[in-house]
Amino acid sequence: MAIPEAQESLRIDKWLWYARITKSRTLAQKLSVSGHVRLNKDKIAAAKTAVKPGDVLTITMPRRLLILKVLKLGTRRGPAPEAQLLYEDMSPPPPPKETQVQVAKREAGAGRPTKRDRRQIARIRGFNEIDPF
Repeated sequence: MAIPEAQESLRIDKWLWYARITKSRTLAQKLSVSGHVRLNKDKIAAAKTAVKPGDVLTITMPRRLLILKVLKLGTRRGPAPEAQLLYEDMSPPPPPKETQVQVAKREAGAGRPTKRDRRQIARIRGFNEIDPF
């Protein structure tokens, strides 16, 4: 078996899969063709677009934005620690988590709400009828 030569460039869908950005190569192809991946601030039109070390990828995914600088081209899809060596993550920190909505508190010792209390709560929340199902 021949030793693979050092490549100068690699298809973007393969690199996304090698770097474990996507779970499958098919998903990597769909992500790159759908316009969610930018290579050096330019939209990518095809999954066959070549990526090389030093390129900056901007990937928009649900609820997050990834900005990755390509450091190396992989030769295989290896374990996660090996995949993390392929890029430098320059993404902005995630936004702070939304605060939870405060729930109305009952007085201590008040017990469970009665039927009358439940009807008042339903009226306040905007429910006209209490659905038993």
